[in-house]
Amino acid sequence: MDLTNIVAPVLILTGVCVVFGVLISVVQKHFRVVEDPRLDATVELLPGTNCGACGAPGCRAFAEALVAGEKQPAGCTVMGPEARQDVAELLGVEAGESDKRVARLLCAGGTDVAVQTAEYRGFASCKAAAAVAGGGKGCTWGCLGLADCEAACDLDAIRMGPGRLPLVAPESCTACGDCVDACPKDLFVIMPLEHHLLVQCKSELEGEEAEGLCKVACNGCGKCALDAEEGLIDMVNGLAVIDYTRNALAQTEVTGRCPTGAIVWVDHSQQFEELPESMDRI
Repeated sequence: MDLTNIVAPVLILTGVCVVFGVLISVVQKHFRVVEDPRLDATVELLPGTNCGACGAPGCRAFAEALVAGEKQPAGCTVMGPEARQDVAELLGVEAGESDKRVARLLCAGGTDVAVQTAEYRGFASCKAAAAVAGGGKGCTWGCLGLADCEAACDLDAIRMGPGRLPLVAPESCTACGDCVDACPKDLFVIMPLEHHLLVQCKSELEGEEAEGLCKVACNGCGKCALDAEEGLIDMVNGLAVIDYTRNALAQTEVTGRCPTGAIVWVDHSQQFEELPESMDRI
């Protein structure tokens, strides 16, 4: 038997393995990423909701940004002040400050005040209903009330209330934006809790035409803009639009002459009331 045909391939493979082993060792030594030992401890202190409200794709990504000094603990809207302070002490940084942000619905036209022009029968979903002639509601800008937002909220911060309108519990809301993405009518917005003044209508109709479809629609009368401080409220396409950068100018008086109640002053104590159990879906 000629051993050369056996030994030669073995030597070649051994040599190749040695070369690749050396290369791997060199690469590992010079290019390895050393993970900060504080990272896992930081992840343990975070709520683990992975809601994305902090701007990171998940709690671990947020922890990496915290350890790197790119974000502050206050960027997590789920943690309370004590939990934020624990993270800050672990990392030796300031907890920081952040304004509480919540999701709010720009529609008050529930089934008790809004006209339904057609009956939708099908899969109980706002997106599905919206694809069928807009959902059957007289006001094509209004909430369809089939609870896509409630289903999208993993934190149980949204429940369907009277008139089949979604109610938001600010103490549970993390401003993650899932409800914003879920609503086919684009009725949810994320805004600071301190913004009291709110127009709960997106209808672009005016006068009797608007009120004929919804009793609480903005009818474009412009009285709120006249009562408000200059620049706070403008009329755009027949709809009152608030400049929220001028929130400090907002006063309760600007809601007083609204004939339909479309523009409201949101009271924090009212918003924190316990939500009712979810109503039966259509």
